Amino acid sequence: MYPEDRVLVGVINRKRDFEKLQVEHWYRVPQGQAEQGVYAEYIAFFFSRAFGDLNGGIHYYARRTGIELVRRCDLLPEEPTHPRAQALYYKVQVGELRPKSPPILNRGHRAISFIYTTWDRFVVARDLADLYSEADGFVDRGFYALDHQSLRRERLPGRRME
Repeated sequence: MYPEDRVLVGVINRKRDFEKLQVEHWYRVPQGQAEQGVYAEYIAFFFSRAFGDLNGGIHYYARRTGIELVRRCDLLPEEPTHPRAQALYYKVQVGELRPKSPPILNRGHRAISFIYTTWDRFVVARDLADLYSEADGFVDRGFYALDHQSLRRERLPGRRME
């Protein structure tokens, strides 16, 4: 685990999705919400109100081990008549689920779908707002995003990329 490792936080809204994550070790991301792909070394999981005591928090994460592009109906064959059955999704394979202790809570009750952050922010975060921190000492997210896209980038002494 390196400070610049990327972490994607995704939402789990249904208990059966969490069961698939636990048993089959995969999570789905609609291609339309990640048109450039899913570029993260770790996936963290934010739980919605369907989860009672876990509601409004990131309680687990896992290392991404693979990814493939598949139709929703192939991921969830038990839902063949779903309106988005033919839509493309990234099937993100993950390793062992690990608890995030302490969990990252949503004290500000922000509505979220996906959050990209860095490992150094993730490990110290206690609130969702911490995942966006621009405080000194954290990895420069802009620099690494450009680096990953193979775009020309340059750091100027004493300046952070925004």
